[in-house]
Amino acid sequence: MSERSERSVRVLVAEDNEDHLFLTVRALRDLEGVRLEVETVRDGEEALDFVYRRGRFTSRELPHLILLDLKMPKVNGLEVLEQLKADETLRTIPTVVLSSSERPEDVNETYRLGGNSYVTKPGSAAGLRDGLRRVGQYWTSLASIPNVD
Repeated sequence: MSERSERSVRVLVAEDNEDHLFLTVRALRDLEGVRLEVETVRDGEEALDFVYRRGRFTSRELPHLILLDLKMPKVNGLEVLEQLKADETLRTIPTVVLSSSERPEDVNETYRLGGNSYVTKPGSAAGLRDGLRRVGQYWTSLASIPNVD
């Protein structure tokens, strides 16, 4: 096995929709050739608490990759993205925005704020799972991600 396929990747999934969260985690866990540690949060406030290691997340390690829903309660995905990319310590963590929105304004704002990718969620459960599996494969097998340790 190559060194690349033996690496461990920590992924933070920020998603408030239970079905989407389940499918995302399942799609990531189906990936082969990489050891994934998947953590989940349900809103933007929890996502920020996680990366800043506040509250119940004080002992968590920084993720290597963040999958961020756009429309979340408390703090929306764009606000989370803006804070992540404004922070010198966190800005290098690849952040993929996942959204059912196809609005050009959302896509443009994601990239303006420093998002690394914008993926529109397919409407069907099978399409969502397949799309998420491909996103996961790209970021864990093909792309090189920075070391945040």
